Order: sequence, then structure tokens, then C-alpha cells
Amino acid sequence: FWPRHIYRPRRLRAKYTHCTHEMCMQSIFRPAEPFIRGRDTMNRNSFISLGKLSDVNGRIRYISSHEKQENLYATYNTTSGEFWHMLAKTNQNEFKKSGTRGKCVEARELIIALPECFVELEPQALLQQFADYFKSSYGVECIAALHHNKTKTNYHIHLIFSERKLLENPIVKVATRNMFYNEGGKRMRTKQEILNESGEIRKGCKIIPKGKVYERQFFGKKQAIFKDYIWLETIKQQYTELINSY
Repeated sequence: FWPRHIYRPRRLRAKYTHCTHEMCMQSIFRPAEPFIRGRDTMNRNSFISLGKLSDVNGRIRYISSHEKQENLYATYNTTSGEFWHMLAKTNQNEFKKSGTRGKCVEARELIIALPECFVELEPQALLQQFADYFKSSYGVECIAALHHNKTKTNYHIHLIFSERKLLENPIVKVATRNMFYNEGGKRMRTKQEILNESGEIRKGCKIIPKGKVYERQFFGKKQAIFKDYIWLETIKQQYTELINSY
């Protein structure tokens, strides 16, 4: 049993929409600190959900559009718009080469619920602090938007972040011999494997001549930390402390 002076919060469930792109949403919720009469302040609890994005640019357009969002107060990008297009292309190429089934994860998204009293704070400064905090903590780029739901009962931040870091010096790969690829983009050993019965290159197949650049890598590998469930607890604690600092 919970004493009457202690608030026992409901467990919240992340709602799936067509813009989330993934049914799987992981979340953690910690009960609030006990409220004691006569105390001037009390710690706030925070709710954070984590989702996977298979169309990061579509999601960015959705959360940052005044046409799509009835109550959009601020947006903030720690990098350029071109970055997210490059990231999506890189992840799609890597996913295709891996041969993995399912959907490609282009980026991840945190949804951070804020205390309603935060509406009194300057929106742009508030959002920028949360986004810059994430970037300084993990060294990856992010883009964020500050929203209210339609009934203005849920003040929250959408924070989309990259799992990859941009390389200071891109890696350029040059073909040391002729390279042959079939219709599916798979590399073949010999030219004969991409020819039809007439001895012509089949439609969709290609040859990369020796000495030509065939790949440029702008990003490093995905950071494994973002797949660890323990990290969810860590970032939840970090943002709870940030919220309580106000």
C-alpha cells in the first residue's frame, strides 16, 4: 500500500502512430519523490520513451511543421539539414549491404515529458538547453521540437538523434581492380556473372572501373550504447536531474 501523502503515478504507454515507424517503444518511469506538507519544493519525476525511426527526414518534417503540429513552440537543430539526408543515405546503404531483414533504423527519438509549469520558461532557450545537453554528453548530433498536445495537458520535447558520429576526415575507397555488381547491388567475382545469354550486361548490373572512387564514408559506426537498456535508465536520470535543476 502507498500512504495517502505519496502520489503513485500511473504507468504510461507510448502511443504508436504512423509517424513513429516502429511499433516497439521502450520506456521507463520512476515514481515521484514523496510530497511532504510544508515543504517548499519537491522533486519532479520524468517520463522518457525511446523509439526507432526508419524515415528520419519524414519524422523531422512532421515534428517541426506548424501545419502538422497545432501547438509547436520551438525547433532546434545542432547541425545542418543536409546532415540528416546524408545520415539516412548512409544507414540505408549499410543496411542494404548487411542483407538484414526488416526495416533500416536511420535514427532514434526520445520523447521527454516536461512539468506543465515549464510553459512559463522561454521555449527556445529551454529546447536548446535539452538538445545541447544531449550533444555534449554523447557527442552526436540531434534535432528537437517543443510541443503541447491538442488539449495542452502534455508539454513535451521530441529529440531525434544520430547513432553515428560524423568523421573529421571522410574515408575514400578507390577500386584497385574492376568491380562487378548484380541487380541487387551484391558484388560479384567476375564479369560473366552479370552478363545475359547474349553476352551483354544485364539491366540493373554495373561495373566500377579500376581507379574510380566507389565509396565515401562520412560517418563512423553506430554507437552501441544507444541499444543498451541500461542507457535508458542513465539518460532518464540525467534529464530528471536537469529538470530538477530549474
